[in-house]
Amino acid sequence: MNSSFTKIIRTILGLGLLFFGLSKLFHFSFLPTHIYTDDAARFIDSLSDSGYIMYVVGVFEVAIGLMLVIGKWVPFALLLLAPISVNILLFHLFLDTPGLLIAIIVILLNVILIYKYWSVYRPLFT
Repeated sequence: MNSSFTKIIRTILGLGLLFFGLSKLFHFSFLPTHIYTDDAARFIDSLSDSGYIMYVVGVFEVAIGLMLVIGKWVPFALLLLAPISVNILLFHLFLDTPGLLIAIIVILLNVILIYKYWSVYRPLFT
């Protein structure tokens, strides 16, 4: 669990989550605006119009990113990240395929880390 490979993967995933989570909270002006089309635009607009969902996801991404970067409560962070990363993948798979590569990378990094921490999760399945 403390190998260099695991630390690198954990840090990359954590920094990515921190960046994207903070961008949801503070709307970074230096980022190019992604233009969603049709169903993806309606879906994102409905989430934004709710007034809270995007902020909640942003807070979760920042909190999970911090846990991963700092290295505290990593198994808990990965457990919280699992449904978020599945939703990221499904959104890009069905509604916004140009972002699919990033979604696959997030899922892949999450799966690798869950595998590396599997001994912690094993009691859940016995």
